[in-house]
Amino acid sequence: MDFLRPTSWEEALAAKAEHPTAVPIAGGTDVMVEINFDHRRPEYLLDLNRIGDLGEWEVGEENVRLGASVPYTKIMENLRAELPGLALASHTVASPQIRNRGGVGGNLGTASPAGDAHPALLAAGAEVEVESVRGSRRIPIDAFYTGVKRNALAADELIRAVHVKKADGPQQFSKVGTRNAMVIAVCAFGLALHPGTRTVRTGIGSAAPTPVRAKAAEEFLNAALEEGGFWDNGQIITPSVAKQFADLCSAACNPIDDVRGTASYRRHAVGVMARRTLTWTWESYRGARRTIEGAA
Repeated sequence: MDFLRPTSWEEALAAKAEHPTAVPIAGGTDVMVEINFDHRRPEYLLDLNRIGDLGEWEVGEENVRLGASVPYTKIMENLRAELPGLALASHTVASPQIRNRGGVGGNLGTASPAGDAHPALLAAGAEVEVESVRGSRRIPIDAFYTGVKRNALAADELIRAVHVKKADGPQQFSKVGTRNAMVIAVCAFGLALHPGTRTVRTGIGSAAPTPVRAKAAEEFLNAALEEGGFWDNGQIITPSVAKQFADLCSAACNPIDDVRGTASYRRHAVGVMARRTLTWTWESYRGARRTIEGAA
């Protein structure tokens, strides 16, 4: 196994073009596990740790550009207001040591359905910035996951950053695991309210071959909120609406039985998380409305 150590982004792209099978490594959270258990033996490892701008972020007027190697700890400490869903998901990643090293780019590159960042990125409507010597492009998060641990990257492309819209409403993330830390998700759920467009987006992890959105549930809830005037009146969402939303989220799952949980449990748990996160986010939205109205 050869170890490639570029010192600039341009060198990294050139190395990836010359060795398309080279596996990028930054935090190494997933890659080193696969190598240590001999599940993977790449011909080349492409070390990206000396490329400083991958660990930087920019907060713009509407979006956050998050470098692929920004550690989860930095997201938690610095971007909680702008990216609340992703910050909550970052809290659930492994241990403090791994949160200090691992980043969202690694989750995207591995494309495991159990990656903690995926539900939050789906709910927020992120875009993945990728680049090769041929040029750069942005891939909408909905089109990024193409199969079990497969993504839309071309063989010569590397992930440079993730672009996420700054939250304009409450966001939540919930995860079920066999213990409280250092655990792969049995299933996970992300929810984001977007009052600016009067829409809701979801993200489901570890309950289908890829991370997915519950689009039928979103469409139902968007219509229910609009028809009931909930965005304007700030009333409590009725239990029947919450239940139907939860049921549709469960129906969006296509899980498997494995050592961490059964398919039926995953469907049930996703429904419970959907109902709870909807309750939490909507209560936050109502509280924010009351604060604004009280100050007016």
